[in-house]
Amino acid sequence: MPDFDRTDFFTDGSVVDDPYPYFEHLRARCPVYRESHHGVVAVTGYDEAVRVYRDHETFSSCNSVTGPFSGLPAEPGGDDIGPLIEQVREQLPMSEHLVTMDPPLHTAQRALLARLLTPRRLKENEEFMWRLADRQIDEFAARGRVELLREYAQPFALLVIADLLGVPEEFHEPFRVRLGLQKVGSLVPDEAVSGNALEFLEEQFGSFVRERRREPRADVLTALATATFPDGSTPDVTDVVRVATFLFAAGQETTARLLSSVMLVLAERPDLQALLREDRSLIPAFVEETLRLESPVKSDFRLVRRSTTLHDVDLPAGTTVMLLNGAVNRDPTHFEEPDRFRVDRPNAREHLAFGRGVHACPGSPLARVEARVSVERLLDRMADIHLDEAEHGPVSDRRLSYEPTYILRGLTALHLGYTPVG
Repeated sequence: MPDFDRTDFFTDGSVVDDPYPYFEHLRARCPVYRESHHGVVAVTGYDEAVRVYRDHETFSSCNSVTGPFSGLPAEPGGDDIGPLIEQVREQLPMSEHLVTMDPPLHTAQRALLARLLTPRRLKENEEFMWRLADRQIDEFAARGRVELLREYAQPFALLVIADLLGVPEEFHEPFRVRLGLQKVGSLVPDEAVSGNALEFLEEQFGSFVRERRREPRADVLTALATATFPDGSTPDVTDVVRVATFLFAAGQETTARLLSSVMLVLAERPDLQALLREDRSLIPAFVEETLRLESPVKSDFRLVRRSTTLHDVDLPAGTTVMLLNGAVNRDPTHFEEPDRFRVDRPNAREHLAFGRGVHACPGSPLARVEARVSVERLLDRMADIHLDEAEHGPVSDRRLSYEPTYILRGLTALHLGYTPVG
């Protein structure tokens, strides 16, 4: 048994592939527990996590993606460091992106997304997904094997968001190439995918937005370019571009990992695969249970703005709080038999894989549809889906590798074998 008291969650590779025993160790100590290496307070309790997510006045999101390593440029002091956070906010990492903002700035910026993620637009985007899923599967269907992340999940998630944002289809393949997701076997030179992906996206969307502001058209990019803040003011081009690039980066990363987790479960559970083939109406519930058990976001962070207590634990202003979504979603006080996969779990959708409160993932409806459409079409086109033992080893000795990050939970690769259908 590992000595989890000595485990540094942020640097110890031993908890990357299977963090759940470590999470249970923390929960056994207390659902709100201060770890010894960085002074971070880890939250593994469901009710406690919900309170943190919903109380944005006490818990700032300024360190949400950097945790204890953001480093306030000034030493916090007193019971309210709100003024200090605002004073130094622009010096904090990723302060220009929605995920680290607090209201009222966050409210205004998120309103730009709301103008885009309308029911009508999401419906149009779903229609594109069905066509795209088949196009992606066509690239490898006849082979009987696929590395799902690179050949399906990542380009699928990328192009879904490209369509959602109104990127013209003639730009889809250049986007795929520049972001390193060209087709397997492509003869495109390596230098075509070099450089910073976010810089490329910012340059491309900056060009789109400026063009549509000069010459509006009846398209989605024009709606994005001409969207206004709730008070009627017009955002800078930079504001619009950053909303678009954030949606690209966050949506592609987490959705690709969700798709790989969903297909890993199906490949390892022939019984569930057969059940879903027989009754497709169970697919949404299957996706929710996968999200609960394998949250694509492993940890999320908040900075205590005002001194408070949580589960009778004192949290002085300036404390870094770590919300462990993967642990919270297995809290036995909220989910019966939390480590068991149950398609019929009545409260599976109460998971916190997409967060909660003002920072709840705005793309969660999109991710759910992407997963449903993908499972439907992959089941249609592939029979007897299983893990490729040459890559992942036999059932008795599986070899699965996960991304070495304390923020995200996702496989580095998923090699599947199957029998082509049709």
